[in-house]
Amino acid sequence: MKFLPLLMEIMQLLLLLAAAPLFAGWVKMVKCWSQGRTSPSLLQPYRDIAKLFSKDVVLAENASWIFRFTPYIVFGATLLAGGIIPILSVDLPLSATADVIALVALFAIARFFTALAGMDIGTAFGGMGSSREMTIASLAEPAMLMAVFTMSLASKSTSLSHIAQTISQSDIHMALRPSLAFAFLAFVMIAIAETGRIPVDNPETHLELTMIHEAMILEYSGRHLALIEWAGMMKLFLFMSLGAAAFFPWGIAGAGNMAAIPLALIYLIIKFTFAGVVLVLIETGLAKMRLFRVTEFLGAAFLLATLGMLAHFILE
Repeated sequence: MKFLPLLMEIMQLLLLLAAAPLFAGWVKMVKCWSQGRTSPSLLQPYRDIAKLFSKDVVLAENASWIFRFTPYIVFGATLLAGGIIPILSVDLPLSATADVIALVALFAIARFFTALAGMDIGTAFGGMGSSREMTIASLAEPAMLMAVFTMSLASKSTSLSHIAQTISQSDIHMALRPSLAFAFLAFVMIAIAETGRIPVDNPETHLELTMIHEAMILEYSGRHLALIEWAGMMKLFLFMSLGAAAFFPWGIAGAGNMAAIPLALIYLIIKFTFAGVVLVLIETGLAKMRLFRVTEFLGAAFLLATLGMLAHFILE
């Protein structure tokens, strides 16, 4: 029986590596359709990653070990986060030792080293992007913790597997709690900020003065840039998976139930198809806000998460 959780862990990590570029391609395709443009293939992200891996790495003369090791640290931390979130099954070996606090810490490690690498070369855009990224992180991370703590109050645990199992086995009244509604709205706003999507950031921008995440990785090339871009796709996939596991866990296989994995995969495809459409609707319906408005945006997310926690104690 101990072999099944390990097998499930390996399956989830392989699914994360393979499906993250596919989901990024789906979002790009739907966005092009909504704007009346010809869309690239769903497999275009795979071609972009393969092309970057085939190119040589160009390093600045003053690049330190931080700049060289950051792509591997970011990729490894993001991949390790995929072993904590129950994507297909709640029966994961890491679920007993790593909860949502550890998940936020892994994302913080990746962000910290990316910001260091942005300042390591000494370019103006790298320092500007690092400053903006850490400003957003200082507001997004507390709001994310507050939103997930509201979920943990409902399930009486900070373990993502336990939260998903509790919500999926409960009746419809628990899913319709006001606290969970506030927490879900806060999580959506935080996910948009954490993954660098419109209206907080534009992942396709070419204007240096409006860049946040892209400004920190302008000096990367070759396999280093491929790892960072792949990690960014995985981060988007993981935030969608986290939202599905915490708020819509129906379809996730239970502990030791390998027969439910094909059904869980079908549910996952349906959820991510719908999530990609919703993400595109948000991006096409809103314009990118000014940097000084991002603090208000994340402050509203923290307020919604706090209201969700208060609603749990007052109304439930």
